[in-house]
Amino acid sequence: MIQKYVFGQPVNTDAVVLDIPESQEEFSVMELTESDGIRLCCRMEEEDVVYGLGEQVRGINKRGFSYISYAEDDSIHIESRHSLYGAHNFLVLNRRNQKENPDGSRSFGIFVDDPGKVVFDVGETKRDQLVIQAGGDCVIYVIEGEGMKEIVKQFRRLIGQSYLPPKWAFGYQQSRWGYQNEEDVREVVKGHHDRGIPLEAVYLDIDYMEAYKDFTVDEKKFPEFKSFVGEMKGRGVHLVPIIDAGVKIEKGYPVYEEGVRNHYFCKDENGEDFVAAVWPGRVHFPDVLNPEARAWFGGKYEILMEQGIDGFWNDMNEPAIFYSEKNLKKVMEEVISLKDENLDIDSYFHLTGIVAGLANNQEDYKSFYHNVDGVKLRHDKVHNLYGFNMTRAAAEAFGRIAPDKRTLLFSRSSYTGMHRYGGIWTGDNESWWSHILLSIQQMPSLNMCGILYTGSDIGGFASDTTEDLLMRWLEAAMFTPLMRNHSAKGTRRQEVYQFEHIEDFRNIIRMRYGLVPYIYSEYMKAALKDEMYFRPVAFDYPEDSFAYQVEDQLMVGESVMIAPVYVQNAKGRYVYLPEEMRMIRMRSLEDLTSQVIEKGCHYIGMELNELVIFVKKNHVLPLAVLENEVLTTADLAEADIKWIGFVEEPVEYVFYDDDGISGSCVPEKDWRKVTVRKTDLVY
Repeated sequence: MIQKYVFGQPVNTDAVVLDIPESQEEFSVMELTESDGIRLCCRMEEEDVVYGLGEQVRGINKRGFSYISYAEDDSIHIESRHSLYGAHNFLVLNRRNQKENPDGSRSFGIFVDDPGKVVFDVGETKRDQLVIQAGGDCVIYVIEGEGMKEIVKQFRRLIGQSYLPPKWAFGYQQSRWGYQNEEDVREVVKGHHDRGIPLEAVYLDIDYMEAYKDFTVDEKKFPEFKSFVGEMKGRGVHLVPIIDAGVKIEKGYPVYEEGVRNHYFCKDENGEDFVAAVWPGRVHFPDVLNPEARAWFGGKYEILMEQGIDGFWNDMNEPAIFYSEKNLKKVMEEVISLKDENLDIDSYFHLTGIVAGLANNQEDYKSFYHNVDGVKLRHDKVHNLYGFNMTRAAAEAFGRIAPDKRTLLFSRSSYTGMHRYGGIWTGDNESWWSHILLSIQQMPSLNMCGILYTGSDIGGFASDTTEDLLMRWLEAAMFTPLMRNHSAKGTRRQEVYQFEHIEDFRNIIRMRYGLVPYIYSEYMKAALKDEMYFRPVAFDYPEDSFAYQVEDQLMVGESVMIAPVYVQNAKGRYVYLPEEMRMIRMRSLEDLTSQVIEKGCHYIGMELNELVIFVKKNHVLPLAVLENEVLTTADLAEADIKWIGFVEEPVEYVFYDDDGISGSCVPEKDWRKVTVRKTDLVY
């Protein structure tokens, strides 16, 4: 059951696709007050658990902290952060003892459709209180159902079907800020292929552009770009360029001149094109909330698609601001005034503070405007919609440019609803062991909000990685739909062939390709049936009290539980099995062993170079047997499908497969029910 409540005059965010009539019933799941916006409050019992909120820090259970939905370009993802790049205003309060609650309170999901700042105080101020503070113009949806899975499923139906990427996007991908030219890319491809390491894509960060201008290619670095794209495709490798939100201010640059001429850029309070700065220096921001400007900007992707590009990643689209022209002038004047001063501790920290405060300054977000259907909207009131609509611009354009083909597309910033147009990656993390755990914990929360195509920067974006950290991270990311190794300029090179134990890395990445039939099948089923691909353990075992305490294991698809190692020098870890399961130990696709382990908590040894997964009772998963060299997902067409699992009596597995590229699905052809017997299992 979904109830809709409307307050004030909300902006249509397009987060929701179902037409839900406004409820005439009293708002009852939380206490509601309308003072300085909308404030919702309810009591949480000791055993209550809160899930959701998409891309955030801390654990799977969100109790004990405050989370602010306000998309922020902040690369330091530590526990004290309240906001990251996305804004996903949906949570589920699971009342585990709801049958015994004397006030009749019950489990529910709540979605606050407000594109401005929303604060979720999940027991930080008062441990037993959930408090939500939103603006006065918003829509709130309350969802009730039989258990957490049903509540999430209803929400997923409310916001629409998740994005379907091409099958090649499930292969192993390599990225680095710093690949400068054709030879750098050729070296990366050769480094993988010479060692038999599968590789599906190489990413082009901002260095490929001419002076950091969107939809341009530096002809000195890539003199025959179309030919080079074709050369890479001939080797089975897709090139995936970055697109940033800011359009460089430069006479003679067509994108800039068209945007100015047609009033497609965001305006300042005086009606002039707003001036900020990012990579190229001074820029304008396309007004992607304006349908005309959105269609124009999205159409520019065709410039690169005509040269053979079939995948993109959108960045800096919170939007990130290094400085605004107005604020820079103010700060420079103040800095100059301090030139000959004797700076004591207060004045010194004031100086460093005003300089640091240039980037992503909240006052800047209040100083430019959007035109939405003739209505002038101040940016900070709709801030969280920018990344969503930049990605929507591209996806809508792909529907016009290549309607019968799936194009890879994911974004850094997002709002609920963007999941229909693309995925996300979780942004600029660090080469820290704790960020392996963070990436594990973010996956189910993102899935709850519809974002299925997602993953973290494997190995860590910033800082220097180590061989053991990279190997453990690859194992932890074995089932993430986006499996991309990405690092920053100036850090240690972390392509897997740069390390000593290349054969171990080769085996791990080949295991990914062996598991692609399961990963792709389960992803597509989750997308097409509004399910979760990654789930907290308690979602599958809601009657198991201990399952609610598990913060570092996940259910993946219908058959698998994962429990990755994320601690330096660990030789294994404790794993909680909510039921008897079969443990499968994979050292390579040719070296598998298994054993049945009873319900309970067990210490499981896990060597650095092996993958350990757990299969539920009466469940199986398909495994591609790679007898010949496999370098891309296209090579999997020739692979034999074998079965691993835990069955005594025959079980039925619904296997989804398609051509991996077509824009639509044909259920009669793509869905196949397979009966698997114990004698069919290889393990």
